[in-house]
Amino acid sequence: MTDWQARIADLVDENFAAQIAFLRELVRLPTDTPPGDNAPHAQHAAQLLEAMGYRAEQHAVPVAEVAAAGLTSLTNLIVRRRFGAGPVIALSAHGDVVPPGDGWTKPPYAGLIEDGRMFGRGVAVSKSDFATYAFALRALEALAAPLQGTVELHFTYDEEYGGLLGPGYLLRQGLSKPDLAIAAGFSYAVVTAHNGCLQLEASLRGRAAHAAMPASGCDALAAAVDVLNALYAERRGYAAIRSGFAGIATPSLNVGMIAGGINTNVVPDKVTLRLDRRIIPEEAAEEVEARLIQVMRQAVEDKPGIALEIRRLLLATALRPSRAQARLAETVQKHASAVFAEPISLSASPLYTDARHYGEAGLPVVLYGAGPRTLLEANAKRADENILLADLRRATIVIARVLLDLLGADAACAMPA
Repeated sequence: MTDWQARIADLVDENFAAQIAFLRELVRLPTDTPPGDNAPHAQHAAQLLEAMGYRAEQHAVPVAEVAAAGLTSLTNLIVRRRFGAGPVIALSAHGDVVPPGDGWTKPPYAGLIEDGRMFGRGVAVSKSDFATYAFALRALEALAAPLQGTVELHFTYDEEYGGLLGPGYLLRQGLSKPDLAIAAGFSYAVVTAHNGCLQLEASLRGRAAHAAMPASGCDALAAAVDVLNALYAERRGYAAIRSGFAGIATPSLNVGMIAGGINTNVVPDKVTLRLDRRIIPEEAAEEVEARLIQVMRQAVEDKPGIALEIRRLLLATALRPSRAQARLAETVQKHASAVFAEPISLSASPLYTDARHYGEAGLPVVLYGAGPRTLLEANAKRADENILLADLRRATIVIARVLLDLLGADAACAMPA
């Protein structure tokens, strides 16, 4: 470890109380998605960043695009810190969260700290990495080492809806042109690959009838049961499909929403199903979609009076490792293992994330951030979501050391006298 790297921990510690306060402020303003009315949070985050001395560019997504995505308001932030000619490194985290739901024993929007943990919706996934990345950059600046390159903070607000209007929008519009990226993740693994995701909506239409004369109608719910049985039979076969990536087991299929019917005394004329199919990196997304459509259509092909309409809600590609990614992954792994004083693995995740947009743009990208060992340990998307503040501190040190390494100071200069 160089003297430059040794100083980073001290610089992070000098501002750690401010970092905790910064994270608490982010947690206190809800960003439940849906409804996804998150422009106010972006404005608040921009003010917090500007209080740190950073100019936060606010890139509002056009209202029509936001509405078409089912959201209310959306503004993305970019902070750019140029140290000189060299690579542009994007640090990307999302501020939108799922609604808190029931079962909380701590207030979901207070940023309460107990026993070394902060509790709150989004505190682990991934408002913590707003704080990780901003204060890693702050430590790097305070180090005053000669560096070559640029750090950009990308703080976005639609990961829960796929990231098309978050990182996807920034890249698609040419608002950012990074050379590599680190996206929000967990402290005890460097994620180099993750699943893709296909979400479909299947609507079955029949004909309503009085419950006293059901034969005069066409029961859309009965047809939906046949579709469900076919999907679950398909799902049972997934146990035989094994991924070669550590951290990913098999494909998965979940029917998460069912809606339909008019009243208890009426034969249902329409039933709608929404399903989520996780796509392992070895699978081709288009083939997965075609197969599911075939399974559902075959389930109702012998049912006169039933019409099946299928609509794609989301197709998120898998993130796959690349040769260009290897140096970035190994650099993060090296510093994480040193700071945490234990082996930190390169692994894959069964989730899908908005990091894939950087991968789709041909950029090396890994996931690394402040979260704990597992989603379950963090209670991510469950009641009492939390983060260990010691992990927040150490992840911040890791990111700052990675930036120092990648931007050339570690290789190009020695500590001044």
